[in-house]
Amino acid sequence: MTAQIDHIVFDIGKVLIHYDPNLPFSRIIPDAAERQWFFENVCTHDWNIEQDRGRTWADAEALLIAQYADRAEHIRAFRQTWREMVPHAYEDSVAIMLSLIEAGRDVTMLTNFAADTFKEAQEMYPFLTVPRGVTVSGEVGLIKPDVAIYETHVKSFGLEPARTIFIDDSMPNVEGAKKAGWQAVHFTGAEKLKADLESYGVTV
Repeated sequence: MTAQIDHIVFDIGKVLIHYDPNLPFSRIIPDAAERQWFFENVCTHDWNIEQDRGRTWADAEALLIAQYADRAEHIRAFRQTWREMVPHAYEDSVAIMLSLIEAGRDVTMLTNFAADTFKEAQEMYPFLTVPRGVTVSGEVGLIKPDVAIYETHVKSFGLEPARTIFIDDSMPNVEGAKKAGWQAVHFTGAEKLKADLESYGVTV
């Protein structure tokens, strides 16, 4: 028997909206090998995640420019072209989320996102303002899959962990939710999400 689900929590990037830094950078650094080197050595995932944890873009850029002065223009372009990295929503996933809200389900969001770019995302995609609320990693200084951010979300929104289901495209983040006592499913597409939710008794 699965637990009764009272709370549904959505991740955002690659669940509700697309994200790909290669979109602007394929223009900025046309050579694929050079672009791969840049992302593996300069504007890396680990560097970017610290902005999700709350580091300012000014500090982040200064740190890299001190090491790669000849790449200053490319480093600054990461923030400057951010909107191009999130070019469209996943309409089928968004439709699921909105239908759950319309059906009276308690829906919130939990995301690794820099505070300023999240505000821009809400401007670009107004559906991100529809759920009851959101925990943004850059605003609370914690990131998934740290158990502390799930616990913060529970406290902020009055959730019961065992009756909460989390939807994320990252398996480590799914496992983090489970360590926090939540139910959780790995997002790979809208049809699988519908089936996963229905397996928990949540009709879409």
